[in-house]
Amino acid sequence: MNAPPATGPAAALASWTVGDITVHRIDEVPLPPATGPWLLPGATPDVVAEQDWLRPCFADDEGVLRLDSHSFAFTLGGLRVLVDTGIGNGKQRANPAWHGLNTGYLEHLAAAGFPPDSVDLVILTHLHADHVGWNTRRVNGEWIPTFPYARYLTSRAERAFWAAYDREDAREQMFRDSVTPVEEAGLLDLVDVPAEGYRVVPGLRLVPTPGHTPGHLAVELTSRGRTALITGDCVHHPVQLGRPGIGACVDIDPVQAEATRRSLLGSLADTDTLVLGTHFAPPTAGYVITHEDAYRLSPVPARTP
Repeated sequence: MNAPPATGPAAALASWTVGDITVHRIDEVPLPPATGPWLLPGATPDVVAEQDWLRPCFADDEGVLRLDSHSFAFTLGGLRVLVDTGIGNGKQRANPAWHGLNTGYLEHLAAAGFPPDSVDLVILTHLHADHVGWNTRRVNGEWIPTFPYARYLTSRAERAFWAAYDREDAREQMFRDSVTPVEEAGLLDLVDVPAEGYRVVPGLRLVPTPGHTPGHLAVELTSRGRTALITGDCVHHPVQLGRPGIGACVDIDPVQAEATRRSLLGSLADTDTLVLGTHFAPPTAGYVITHEDAYRLSPVPARTP
């Protein structure tokens, strides 16, 4: 049986090895129990109970899903890379679980060996509030880029979609405090991501995974014959491996999101690709295994100090 989720300083230093690459999980905050029923309404307690492999790590005995907010950091091809930047501290957010946080995220990042001034590249899988929050931090009343020497990278399709979208007040606030300051500093790079993906440097590829948002990306790492995939939000929780038809309430295109998820899981099943879930609670990573008429996650515990 899997061990319960890890907490404390050791959890903040969790890592996995992919060939010559060490991938660090940068912990921000566990998400509250109410997140699961809101985000994945199809994952009812009865549905969760059918997938006994989810307990105890990914769900509790009452069928409540465990979800986290974290980033991943690694060094590859001479670049010090951060994938997604979480919710952020002190942000004004409509979701009370995201509003006015005060976490030790930057301390966790530094403890993993990635102080903000050392980061070269920030990859944003998509432009949602819980993936861009640490793009900026508040200094003297102004939101400034947290990673001043980094390029911030996302897909051109993603930025173009939100530019044309009729953004409600909460989303407009998120752009004002977490996206626009990066753009105004000249640090945001937009790339076209074809069906075969976009190679950033050898061993680092952006994979188009649209549906949750139109320009959503997953991030693939390869080194010495080993491969890992950082999901972003094309898969929010391992319950979706057992039930790929379960979508998120915030999917922009639910039909496309499901098609993307099914195609991705089919390509990952029974391979040695390590899947690193952007919202997966510890142990966070694992292999996709064919199970009954769908899949399950075979967890790979992190290495900790």
